[in-house]
Amino acid sequence: MASASPSHFEPSCSVRRYSGEHSAHEHGFAQILYALEGSMELDIAGRAAFVDCASGIVIPAGAGHGYAAERSARILVIDAPDQPALARMRRFAVPAAWRGDAAAPRAVAERVAQVLQAPALLARRRMDLARLTQAVQAALHEDWPTARLAALCHLSPQRFHARLMELTGRTPQAWLRALRLDRAARLLARGQPLETTALACGYASASALAYALRRERGVGARELRRSNTIE
Repeated sequence: MASASPSHFEPSCSVRRYSGEHSAHEHGFAQILYALEGSMELDIAGRAAFVDCASGIVIPAGAGHGYAAERSARILVIDAPDQPALARMRRFAVPAAWRGDAAAPRAVAERVAQVLQAPALLARRRMDLARLTQAVQAALHEDWPTARLAALCHLSPQRFHARLMELTGRTPQAWLRALRLDRAARLLARGQPLETTALACGYASASALAYALRRERGVGARELRRSNTIE
C-alpha cells in the first residue's frame, strides 16, 4: 500500500530495528538506508539489493520494495522529499565516519546532500559477516587462510579482502587475529592455562600466544588471569 506524503517536507531521520521478512510497499517520498548493525536484503522494483554498514541504498519515491532483515538489524533510515537527485535507485559507499553512529544526524538535509556526493557502488555480493564470524569462532583452533574464509562467503579471495576491509576496516588475517585474541583473553581471565588456551585459539604454542597478546593488546597472560573484568 502506498503511503501518501506531501511533495515538500523536511527530511527526517530515525534508527529502526528490523527482523524477518516484510512484504512490498511503497512511499510518496524517497528513502535512504544503511545499516548501523547487521544487514538487510531488499527487492526494489524487482531488483535485488542489500544494505550493511559499508553499503547504503537510495529508494526512489513510488518504488515498491520489500525486505528481509537478519535478527536485530539496526538500520538508519532517512525519509526525504521526492526530488530529481533521488529519482533512481542508487547504491552508495557509506563513509567510515557514519558507521555505528546510533544518533540520528542533526542536520539531516546536509546528510542527504552528502549521500548524493558519496561514491556510487556497483552491484556486489552480500557478505554475511555474522555468519562468517560464527563459523570461524566455532573452529578457532583450525587454520583459516584467506582463501578458506573467502570460500565460506562464496567470494574470490580478492573480493573477500575488499569487502571485509569495507565492513571492518581490517584485513582478513588482522580480523582473524582479533577473534583469536578476544577468545584467548576471555579464557585466560577465567583461569584456563596458557598452553591450553593457545591451542584452543589457533596458536602453535603458549609462547606464540603470549607474544601476540603483548604485541597486539599490550597485555600479558598473568595480567589477564588476575583480571575479573573480562566476561
